[in-house]
Amino acid sequence: MTSAYKTEAFAELNTRLDRVLGDKTAKQFGALKVRTLGDLLRHVPRRYLSGTESSDLSQLVVGEEVAVLAEVVSAQIKQGRMPRLEAVVTDGHGRLTLTFFGKQWLLDWWLKNLRPGARGIFAGKVGVFQERFQLTHPDFVIIDESGTIIGGAERNQTMAEVSRRSGLIGIYPATRQLPTWRVAQCAEMVLNHIGRVAEPWPAWVLEEADQPELADALDQVHRPTDRELAAQGKERLLFDEALSVQLAMAKRREIAARQPATARPRIAGGLLAALDARLPFTLTAGQTQVGEEIFEEIARSYPMQRLLQGEVGSGKTLVALRAMCTVIDAGGQVALLAPTEVLATQHYRSLSAMLGELADGGTLSGAENATSLVLLTGSMTTAQKRAALLKAASGEAGIVIGTHALLADQVQFADLGLIVIDEQHRFGVEQRAKLLAKAERRPHLLVMTATPIPRSVAMTVFGDLATSVLSEVPAGRSEVTTTVVDELAHPAWVERAWQRILEEVGKGRQAFVVCPRISEKKAEDDSRLMEGESEARSVEDLYAELADGPLKSLRVERVHGQLASEEKDRVMRAFSAGDVDVIVSTTVIEVGIDVPNASMMVISDADRFGISQLHQLRGRIGRGAHPGVCLLLTRSATDSEARTRLGAVAASTDGFRLAEVDLEQRREGDILGASQAGTSSSLRLLRVMEHADLIQIARTIADQAVALDPDLSEPGFVDAVTQLDALSNTDWLERT
Repeated sequence: MTSAYKTEAFAELNTRLDRVLGDKTAKQFGALKVRTLGDLLRHVPRRYLSGTESSDLSQLVVGEEVAVLAEVVSAQIKQGRMPRLEAVVTDGHGRLTLTFFGKQWLLDWWLKNLRPGARGIFAGKVGVFQERFQLTHPDFVIIDESGTIIGGAERNQTMAEVSRRSGLIGIYPATRQLPTWRVAQCAEMVLNHIGRVAEPWPAWVLEEADQPELADALDQVHRPTDRELAAQGKERLLFDEALSVQLAMAKRREIAARQPATARPRIAGGLLAALDARLPFTLTAGQTQVGEEIFEEIARSYPMQRLLQGEVGSGKTLVALRAMCTVIDAGGQVALLAPTEVLATQHYRSLSAMLGELADGGTLSGAENATSLVLLTGSMTTAQKRAALLKAASGEAGIVIGTHALLADQVQFADLGLIVIDEQHRFGVEQRAKLLAKAERRPHLLVMTATPIPRSVAMTVFGDLATSVLSEVPAGRSEVTTTVVDELAHPAWVERAWQRILEEVGKGRQAFVVCPRISEKKAEDDSRLMEGESEARSVEDLYAELADGPLKSLRVERVHGQLASEEKDRVMRAFSAGDVDVIVSTTVIEVGIDVPNASMMVISDADRFGISQLHQLRGRIGRGAHPGVCLLLTRSATDSEARTRLGAVAASTDGFRLAEVDLEQRREGDILGASQAGTSSSLRLLRVMEHADLIQIARTIADQAVALDPDLSEPGFVDAVTQLDALSNTDWLERT
């Protein structure tokens, strides 16, 4: 069978594991998401033991498969219905119980090996019995002061072999079926099967990055003799992942730059000039600078691909609207894609308000140079959709705003010149491609997000897009004070929270109350409901409680994703118009809701939300002249990770700093989307926050590679991009 890869290295490393280790072992590795020889060789030890140092038993985690180096303190056989041997081991600080069940001769054998003072490596799954950490039936070997094996069960021969092989013992992520030394043995078998792995990269890449050859790196990681060399070997594997990603991104940038696009230069005296003339405020320096970047790029004959990041309230929408006006002046149309009907409708209203009579093109009230806006969503009537489709296809509509309904085959444009995608992370590459295909020449692309993205993440996940950041907050935004309310320690403070809402509304202002759930029967996001936590309040229950209780004198409404679109729209319109005082909602109000009069937000069970999400929710208040108050209600323990998250949100309004904290806590699985693949991911080791410097080096080398050879025809580079493309339909890369 002909390999899909051009290099020996990629062909060998992408061989299925069962071809070398057999079906049974390969299936066991499935639990570790290890499916190829390369997956296994990138499945590296968490740490290394020298055989002469103890483990830190204080770091044990219940349910984790561990291997610890410790000294036996005591061992005794206990008789009963099920005779057992209990041994206690220590690292000098903590203690761990080892429990064995069996016949008397087995108990005697274990007792002989586990004499007080004996040192050994013990491996198993951490449990708890009578409030003590425990390993039940752990595998073990006894070692002397030099680390040499001097005792242990015959069935632990594999463990003994691995331990004897070198001065260091790698402790791998493991399962009960695949303990750490079995993983090490399998890695050894794979290395022996492959022999010396061929080098996939050109020599200049290794020299530029100061990295060892791949074969040496794999030996250093899996056959360790020195910790420093093992660390260097692991860094080479990290570099390979970073370079593969950056090569794929560099190739995309190069391909996009070759695509022909219609230049849309600024035209004096057009819609853009009319919009700027009617603005009641001065653009911030950031808005002006980013606007100039966009104008320069859409005036070129190849497509703009730009990511516009901006804190909540930083004025991204206005920057995007000015770009839209420029494209319309140059004869093109704009499609604005939003993830929800609420957000699409909000965009339609806010753009219409900014344009005023400039949005009445084709009508008697329309100003000179005016254009027309249309909205297209799934809940519209057939007649409404038909009218919107006609305006888009004829070119009458300069701006077409919609949800996924914009992707339907029947949606056509006369001359689509610019695509604006809001909250890009909620769309896949196939959806973006459908919009791009609606134009004869590739449209310019502007991606917007209100979620602050650390530079290392943007460089990796959105690496094929140029990045602009709006960090200034325009004049008119007010400060928001955030306070964590501990409901268990101060239950009276909850009543005070509702009283504060009454006070704010009494001053003519409005408030949000946010819950993580819609109703008792259905959690909106069960993944946020952690085991052992108290039941989260739901929108339906809290709405009923507040409307009939502490807020009964106010006009209270509720909104969530299960309501009919017409009902959601009615509530949001009424809230925007000031006809509703308080909205009790889920996170449907997270983005796109602009009600300057809203000055207060109470987030119930705030510990169920992530840092970035809390920051986004908080951004719905303080958008006008009134200072904002955000109260984070929680019943989480004071020493919990959840409380740490809430404390971070209360302490800072810097979205980029909070995004970094969020990433550090959650790692980047959720951000990169690797867990969505359901199969293997190209990022086994790389952590975008931890390895930002290495990613930057890889990006520089990838740019050099494209400069030397725009087609990236070097076999190793071709294989790296091919491998990522093979994962791209479901994996994280295609979130761009």
